[in-house]
Amino acid sequence: MNNEIKLDFGDTGEGTILALLHPRKGERILDLGCGNGKLTSAIAAAGAITLGIDFSEGQIEKAKLNYPQLRFQTADACRFKAEEPFDAVFSHAAIHWIQDADAVVRAIGGALRPGGRFVAEFAGSGNVAALTGAIERALTAHGYSPKGRIPWYLPTIGEYAGLLEHHGFRVTLAQHFNRLRPFNHPEGIKRWLESFDSIFFHDVTPSDKASIYRSIEADAAATLQIEGQWYNDISRLRVVAIKQQSD
Repeated sequence: MNNEIKLDFGDTGEGTILALLHPRKGERILDLGCGNGKLTSAIAAAGAITLGIDFSEGQIEKAKLNYPQLRFQTADACRFKAEEPFDAVFSHAAIHWIQDADAVVRAIGGALRPGGRFVAEFAGSGNVAALTGAIERALTAHGYSPKGRIPWYLPTIGEYAGLLEHHGFRVTLAQHFNRLRPFNHPEGIKRWLESFDSIFFHDVTPSDKASIYRSIEADAAATLQIEGQWYNDISRLRVVAIKQQSD
């Protein structure tokens, strides 16, 4: 097993990334990709004035039901325009779902005041590589092309830091780390594969799918099964960057 990978027994990293944000009373903070609003609520509890945005109308409806006292709205992160500048933009586990990274960084820069900070954690290069590699090999062996099936934007630390700098940010922290995260469900990989069925296996026949699932499990077992427990090999980028003053 890769010595750089550490076993993770449930730490999502939420506490660490919120500590890096260090929200303060009265600050205006945008939560980009807020999902069900859980972390937006944690930021607001520090006294910050929050706005949570997400592309999913369903997630925004959940956030409004969960935290009716807070502001949420459906918005495209690539095209978001702030009515007035924010002191910080925060994002957790969302940016890797947006392929147009350049547009997102431009929108973040436009939402921040000069000197404002951007704090984010999301999937990076190498994320779930053992699983996606097994998926690609199984698809190929069954006569399906694996090309174009990875749905995520997964940059290296250099690529993303360079993108931020190109758009006028000064990067003050950039980390790239790997973990093995346990699957909570006893069926492990199978349940994960089923959740991504429409992405990875949209053109696969039902009979081929069962065989492909078995091939993936057999392929990935040496890397991702430890003493009967299935794990997922996640890779994360964590960044803090400051919007520099305009010339």
